[in-house]
Amino acid sequence: MTLGRDDLVQDDTPQTGTVATGHAVIQAYLKTLDGSPGVYRMLNPKAEVLYVGKARNLRARVSSYARPSGHSARIARMIHETATMMFLTTRTETEALLLEQNLIKQLKPRYNVLLRDDKSFPEILIGGGHPFAPISKHRGKHSAVGSYFGPFASAGAVSRTLNQLQRVFLLRTCTDPVFDSRTRPCLLYQIKRCAGPCASKISAADYAVLVRDATRFLAGKNSSVQADLARAMATASEALEFERAAALRDRIAALTQVQSAQGINPRGVAEADVIALHLEGGQACVQVFFIRANQSWGNRDFYPRTGAGADEAEIMEAFLAQFYDAKVPPRLILLSHPLDNHDLVAALLSQRAGRKVVLGVPRRGEKAELVENAARNARESLARKMAEGATQTRLLAGLAEAFDLPAPPARIEVYDNSHIQGSNAVGGMIVAGAEGFLKSQYRKFNIKGEGLTPGDDFGMMKEVLTRRFERLLKEDPDRQSEAWPDLLLIDGGAGQVSAVAGVMADLGVADIAMIGVAKGVDRDQGKEEFHRPGAPPFALRMNDPVLYFVQRLRDEAHRWAIGAHRARRAKAVSATPLDDIAGVGAARKRALLAHFGSAKAVSRAGLSDLMAVSGISAALAQVISDHFSGRG
Repeated sequence: MTLGRDDLVQDDTPQTGTVATGHAVIQAYLKTLDGSPGVYRMLNPKAEVLYVGKARNLRARVSSYARPSGHSARIARMIHETATMMFLTTRTETEALLLEQNLIKQLKPRYNVLLRDDKSFPEILIGGGHPFAPISKHRGKHSAVGSYFGPFASAGAVSRTLNQLQRVFLLRTCTDPVFDSRTRPCLLYQIKRCAGPCASKISAADYAVLVRDATRFLAGKNSSVQADLARAMATASEALEFERAAALRDRIAALTQVQSAQGINPRGVAEADVIALHLEGGQACVQVFFIRANQSWGNRDFYPRTGAGADEAEIMEAFLAQFYDAKVPPRLILLSHPLDNHDLVAALLSQRAGRKVVLGVPRRGEKAELVENAARNARESLARKMAEGATQTRLLAGLAEAFDLPAPPARIEVYDNSHIQGSNAVGGMIVAGAEGFLKSQYRKFNIKGEGLTPGDDFGMMKEVLTRRFERLLKEDPDRQSEAWPDLLLIDGGAGQVSAVAGVMADLGVADIAMIGVAKGVDRDQGKEEFHRPGAPPFALRMNDPVLYFVQRLRDEAHRWAIGAHRARRAKAVSATPLDDIAGVGAARKRALLAHFGSAKAVSRAGLSDLMAVSGISAALAQVISDHFSGRG
């Protein structure tokens, strides 16, 4: 994107104690602006960005904020807090929209609509670089050669579809190294989920037919695939090839089951995303249904931050721009609400897709039914989330009352360690708040302390808390961000709490409340004891909802820490001396081990033997030899 002139306009009025804010401050910028398209930022006296907006005409848009009245409550609050503004001009309004969304994603302004959960979606990949192409789950960039089908709403939806497709098309799911190393078919061949190409149970030509049929099916040509299978079954029966006919019959039955399990299968919509919004009580839910090849490939709900009161049109426009930031939009997008800048958003999405993208708000027919179904799901999902949120709010209030906190905590961080006699020690941190578990903010810490005694839980916890809060102090010394916790929950008793309190005091952040959760008498769940610095331990009654809430928090931290420990242990088990050699990555490591059989055999190999391995040059062979001889 090419931008025009780059203007930073700030208030040059001498500061005298109280910083001026409001529409009068905004009015002063009008004399510096013209009718160019661009992006503007509104900042408060602390230079925090309140809002990022785009404009077809910057002067006209800013002049609307300069009026003293006629604004919604949300816009009025924003204007009242504005002390300075910044401007960037662009050549076109489409460029302004793109820049606006990039800045929103980067700055996360308080008054903007923000899509908080924007992960990539899984797809199905049929590989194209192998004579016996595998079928597999894929997520991320399309870097591998092959045919991609998706998106699917979840990894579970892909797994279910793959499981069904295996029964119909018998394509292999193993990786190329596993395929190349096998001489006998695996269990999938025995249970009729794979054609067994690894053991030459099928020819390359016959396997190519299976790949072609699977590709046609995923492209929506279900009826032709089923018709071909039926003809092949009839031919096999006439030729008295009853075993082959029975196998084809089983595949037809599996294909019928796949089609019946897909739910909504619109006849008149081959490819579309159906996006519906429901807004209630300042909270929004957006439901996205994926229609591909006349099949429903699942749905996903999103809960964007509404920017303190944005309306449906603004939320929908911001959602579309952010949702398709790293995703290729389909040819048709069906919406529940019209957009204020319909042509602008369509142009942006078409530019990203490299072809025309049509946005529609259907009022009748099958398309309207699809949108109504998505809208009903959005309405029901938001109702469930609001009910869960109300329950979470009550639990946080109860937590504050039970532990004498000044207010219900907005952010709780829970810490736990996991290790086996000190080996592969990992510290885990989970985060919870008013919206439940915030899994995107979970963290793990590989324990590095070389001076620690194996199994020193106190030392491990000190290291974890030190690293966590030293970094937080470095990134946000004024403690203005939402990354600062209101409460620390530590899995442990008085000793753990004392160790953590010492760390926090040394770092100068001793004002954060902390509670240790100990197993209690006989280590029974329900008899937990709670420890606070400078206070005697106490317990909650057995049926207290707050006790169950704390148990869930502790158990989630325990699950997270154990998972991180197991992953580190598994990585250590598969580690070899080859991992420490510069220039030997995963592919060359596999090639060396496949050629020599073990890392020990590699260490004894001569230069000529090393150079005989695919991908090992003379220079790299010398590096490997020097490494094992101690010269590297």
